[in-house]
Amino acid sequence: MKKSAFILILAVYFNAVSCQTSSEKKSETKKPMETSYNKSDAEWQKLLSPEQYEVLRKKGTERPGTGIYNNHFKKGFYTCAGCGTELFSSEQKFDSHCGWPSFDGELGGGDRVRKIADYSHGMIRTEIVCAKCGGHLGHIFDDGPTATGQRYCVNSLSLGFKETVNDSIQK
Repeated sequence: MKKSAFILILAVYFNAVSCQTSSEKKSETKKPMETSYNKSDAEWQKLLSPEQYEVLRKKGTERPGTGIYNNHFKKGFYTCAGCGTELFSSEQKFDSHCGWPSFDGELGGGDRVRKIADYSHGMIRTEIVCAKCGGHLGHIFDDGPTATGQRYCVNSLSLGFKETVNDSIQK
């Protein structure tokens, strides 16, 4: 490999690492939630549909515009389809027109969703996973239209939903 190509690769890597926000760095070092969801691959395959298994356990992505929660705006809580942990509130959801459910934040002050640097597919992104069971949810981007500036882009297949009966939702 030529010296200039090697230097370019190093520069891209160090730029990606240094571009992480302090909240991303903090969340990567946080102790994960206590879990009883250390399941074998066979147990996950029995628990999840084949499509959910592909997204949650194999880091797949559903086709844009196909998910049941993309245009879903009932009041309630979006949960992890793998373990049932409440991850997002309907008050955090917005229509980003990207083809996947989008949220501008998460519940629990950052302890329910882990952020992991993702260098796959020739891109630099931040993957989001359930902190309790490790299920792949999607990715987070810094292009959200709300005050947080964030867009948690989540696969519907990785979510469940608990509707609330009253109008008040506690974050």
